[in-house]
Amino acid sequence: MKRTSMLALAGAAAMSLSTAALAHVTLEAKSAKLGSGYKAVFSVPHGCEGSETTTVQIDIPEGVIAVKPMPKAGWTLALEKGAYSRSYAFYHGETKSDGVKKVTWTGGPLPDDYFDQFVLSTFIAAELAPGAITFPVTQKCAKGELHWNEVAPAGQDSHALKYPAPVLQLVAGAGDDHHYHHAAATPAGIDVSGAWTRPASAGGMGVGYGKITNGGTEADALLGATSDIAERVELHETTIDDQGVARMKPIGEVELAPGKSVELKPGGMHLMLIGLKEPIKEGSPVKAKLNFKKAGAVDVEFAVKTSPPGASGDHEHMHHH
Repeated sequence: MKRTSMLALAGAAAMSLSTAALAHVTLEAKSAKLGSGYKAVFSVPHGCEGSETTTVQIDIPEGVIAVKPMPKAGWTLALEKGAYSRSYAFYHGETKSDGVKKVTWTGGPLPDDYFDQFVLSTFIAAELAPGAITFPVTQKCAKGELHWNEVAPAGQDSHALKYPAPVLQLVAGAGDDHHYHHAAATPAGIDVSGAWTRPASAGGMGVGYGKITNGGTEADALLGATSDIAERVELHETTIDDQGVARMKPIGEVELAPGKSVELKPGGMHLMLIGLKEPIKEGSPVKAKLNFKKAGAVDVEFAVKTSPPGASGDHEHMHHH
């Protein structure tokens, strides 16, 4: 396929994904460490059938504890509390066995022409397993209501859902405060080498390439990534059909067997930086975090290049021990 056709495909995909994201209730920070505090910021982009929003209700998933909502002028807060399915470790050796299960803001109203954010202070229990959790949201309006609670089955593109629930990826971590104590072994040996990206314009879509090696003794998996420069980062794969047409599709995770490597490269698996908040320019490396099922968050810098690194060797790489 000609390069111009590939660029047109990428541009169309970026516009489609960005438009879909703007239409949904989403979380601002899409990953969090186990055993750490997490500020959940929910963006509500529109009303129902053009009418104003009068209620935003958030169901709290199991293992998200110590929930405290941020008050909003003109809105009344209501908390529904109950018992957790088990006790969870918290700061200072404290445990919590009950807490907020549902938060509801009522009032406003929030006109359809505006967007707003609804904020929770939370703690992600270390007892949870790495992976995805969802926060079902009910949005009530002057005309009707919307239930953001759909979850894509394994292998299905979440962008195909009409009312997807906001998703949070949980990654392994040792906690964010020295007063929190939780014994957990973190596998070592993840190495990312030759990380690079292409120049791109603000508001568009960027890419991320590189070689990831699992030098440890345990299997791991790349779950996704985040970057301050983009609204979100997704794992994608490019495939060519029998007619030579290139298609990109999101993938859930990339398995990493002990001692094995996977390569993110043009025409194959890669990262998509969607909704760039600023341009990607040569000479200004792009910082990101790769999130692994066991190794947790791994910092990486993508060198900005107009073409793949040459055989002479580029040595941008990062180790995680």
